[in-house]
Amino acid sequence: MKKIYPLFLSFVLLINYSHAQVKPQTVTKSSVTFHIKNLGITVDGLFAGFKGDIKFDPANLAGSTIEASVETNTIDTDNGTRNDHLKSDSYFDVAKYPTITMKSTAFKHKIGNSYSGTFNITIKDVTRSVEIPFTYTETGNTANFKSNFQVERSDYGVGGKSLVMSDDVKIDIDVTTAK
Repeated sequence: MKKIYPLFLSFVLLINYSHAQVKPQTVTKSSVTFHIKNLGITVDGLFAGFKGDIKFDPANLAGSTIEASVETNTIDTDNGTRNDHLKSDSYFDVAKYPTITMKSTAFKHKIGNSYSGTFNITIKDVTRSVEIPFTYTETGNTANFKSNFQVERSDYGVGGKSLVMSDDVKIDIDVTTAK
């Protein structure tokens, strides 16, 4: 009996460990857009170069993690002169800070397919904790994450002080993964 107990305990621990891990999901499609008012007009833009390490399971939020990044030099507002200005050291300083990153620290289920995650967002070496609401929908072998949230550009040292440009930046993220 003494020899069977350690074997049984190892088996139970192995089963619990395998259930605690969340399978990675492969990103198949992504969109990261932003909206900011400048001189009272909304300027829209996007970032490409999305990379994500997504391990999300609604049944195991404690074991779930999301890490993602976009490449700052991919910023596109459909205006080359403005894009170059946004890439300068006054804004994103893409030569020194090539990525914007976000890393989850916790998740909460709200209602239905609505969740919220606490993420550390890093822009220009400044990291802030941001509560980000999102929806998670599974359809067949795919899953979709959609989020709309807001950050203050001044919190990250982007753009300095301005009387004509809003401090509020609205961000939309739409990511589809293969499960």
